Amino acid sequence: MRFAAVYEKTKTGWSAYIPDLPGLGVAGSTMRETRKLLREAVLLHVEDMRATGQPIPKPRSQADYLEVRLKA
Repeated sequence: MRFAAVYEKTKTGWSAYIPDLPGLGVAGSTMRETRKLLREAVLLHVEDMRATGQPIPKPRSQADYLEVRLKA
């Protein structure tokens, strides 16, 4: 499955979450570490959902960049 991921810069590193998997979030010192932690967290989260009989949500969120020219 392909889920949209949101990464945010923090004072101490990076945080990330998957909008389609509520309650799942991670934080790391670097973007690379955060991406690794997020991948691991998604696998564990989905495994737990399956083990408890919960349906796995279909990916619905999308991410994009919006370029806006701001007046000075």
